[in-house]
Amino acid sequence: MHTVWKGAISFGLVHVPVKMFSATEDKDISMRYIHKVCGSPLAYVRQCPSCEVDVKWEEITKGYEYEKGKFVLFEKDELEALNDSTSKTITILDFVDLTEIDPIYFQKTYYLSPDQAGGNAYQLLMNAMRDTGKIGIAKISIRSKSSLAAIRVLEDCLSMETIFYPDEIRPVSQVPNLPEVQKVNEKELTMAKLLIDQLSTPFEPGKYTDDYRSKLLDLIQHKVAGEEIKIAPAKPEANVMDLMAALQASIEAVKPIPADPGTTTAKPKKRAPRKTPAQAVAGGESDTPAAPAKRKKATPKPKV
Repeated sequence: MHTVWKGAISFGLVHVPVKMFSATEDKDISMRYIHKVCGSPLAYVRQCPSCEVDVKWEEITKGYEYEKGKFVLFEKDELEALNDSTSKTITILDFVDLTEIDPIYFQKTYYLSPDQAGGNAYQLLMNAMRDTGKIGIAKISIRSKSSLAAIRVLEDCLSMETIFYPDEIRPVSQVPNLPEVQKVNEKELTMAKLLIDQLSTPFEPGKYTDDYRSKLLDLIQHKVAGEEIKIAPAKPEANVMDLMAALQASIEAVKPIPADPGTTTAKPKKRAPRKTPAQAVAGGESDTPAAPAKRKKATPKPKV
């Protein structure tokens, strides 16, 4: 992993030297703009529209537009001086419960490892946070940007999530077209809860995949091989207007499939041997009448 920051975690008078590494990576497939006529990739040039010349990096500075077309300029050392006191320290301000932080505040995750001879202090902080179940709310400056951060234990490692400041979160009241508060249908609510219950499962991140990226990579491989590809259009989804019907259909779709009775291992019943008609009559099991028994002729007595 590439080190993106070096400094120390500070809580009270304790300093823990650490290195910071990005915990996530962007796996988006990058595309470039290509000139269709000749197939050449297009380049972006830093050009001054007034002087009509290409501008070198050493001729570039930063500025803030306080009015349309008017800027105040800053030198690099002026901006660096603003963060000089905190640029190398993750200062823990408070310890809180993780459940108290809404996910909307989280930005990016980093791993923190001990640096130099900070192993003992690192282990001490990690064990103390694990035993108390608390996370640290800290301030940090990365690349001239000040951020709040949450320090927590992740497996056997300290991790840090940068989080937005409260004034960076837009209020929900600014969201247009939110429905007005109204009473919902109790039957629909019951079915919606049933659907949520049937779809509820422990979180297993490994089962979620980026289907679009997989399809795009497959398409790239086919195109590199010179194959002609035709993608079938997606079937339009049925527009279910009845909310109850949509809920019922959803519940039916997620119902567990019952076991196939044909797969049971029940022993086959032994077939009874077929009885003769006489046996069947004696046992009373035949539906057809038995043939009448022939009567024996009486032997005539001799005449005297």
